[in-house]
Amino acid sequence: MTPPLPAHLSQLLVRPSESNLPLEHLDQAAAPTALAQSLGPEAALVPTRLWNAALYDPLRDFLAEPGKGFRAQLVRLGWTLGGGAVDACPPELIVALEWLHAGSLIVDDIEDGSDTRRGQPALHVARGMPLALNAGNMLYFLAQQQILAAPLPAQIRAELHATVVQALLRCHHGQALDIAAHIDELNQAEVAHVVHATTALKTGSLTALAATLGARAAGATGERLAALEAFGGQLGVSLQMLDDLGSLLSPRRRAKVLEDLRGGHPTWVWAWISEIVDPFTFSRLQSALRLIRAGGPEDALLEELHQRVTHVGRARVAAQLEKTLAIVRQAVGEGAQLDAVHAELERLKRSYV
Repeated sequence: MTPPLPAHLSQLLVRPSESNLPLEHLDQAAAPTALAQSLGPEAALVPTRLWNAALYDPLRDFLAEPGKGFRAQLVRLGWTLGGGAVDACPPELIVALEWLHAGSLIVDDIEDGSDTRRGQPALHVARGMPLALNAGNMLYFLAQQQILAAPLPAQIRAELHATVVQALLRCHHGQALDIAAHIDELNQAEVAHVVHATTALKTGSLTALAATLGARAAGATGERLAALEAFGGQLGVSLQMLDDLGSLLSPRRRAKVLEDLRGGHPTWVWAWISEIVDPFTFSRLQSALRLIRAGGPEDALLEELHQRVTHVGRARVAAQLEKTLAIVRQAVGEGAQLDAVHAELERLKRSYV
């Protein structure tokens, strides 16, 4: 039996229920004095109701809906593993990461044509595409403003800012592939490479940023920082595998798997299929996908994908999670820190599938 975690580490795995840091910091950014400071005195003369209607109320609606909160926990964990004092991680880092993630979700929903997010209407459905697109994009810049406002040495803030820019560049390349690469148009041998690259660039980059943002701020360098970056990247792959497999297997997530099929998106379901079936079968499945993308029924293809992928997908996810954990084990060794990461991976696994 795994011994109980020390209190200071177990606290890292609990999302604070008493506050919503991203929402609190958004309210601070929307205050007239803050607007005047960042935009000029004329901005503060615009009635608050106009700023709220144009920008801040849509973002409040989105940020009020809680997600899994994992990336915020990862920032705190990275801070601690990087040598920072427990409970001393600058909140600006957590808010920046959560805003980057929120912005990416808003834009993703627009680009994918998603109707819902976290059980609620997607922001572009609730508020209209123009307002949602502008609000989602602005979160990228508000996040960088948080980095530059963090109570850290100027050199570290500059390094964090550069790291965020590089991560966003990689994320947008991954998103471009996700939008433009359609499974029914790819050669069988290309599918796994495209899926892996899309995941590594899109999900992996943001998760690696979460794992290293706090660590860099705490002064981590060398092998420890490299290990955390590798951990974050592999964790991003794990999360995307879990998300894709969970969408296929969970009836409550049927809308997501149908969205992926109708968009022909490069998911891990298709990567695994491409590796286990013969060319004739893969070509037949591609033809079935083309019919769905043209408006045909989905149930037959969904059932076949379910039958072919369930066991191999679970095995691949388990292997990927163990690979992810091995990277941390090499960096921090056995002990409470490793137990904390392992417990969080198990929680995430249960939440997705």
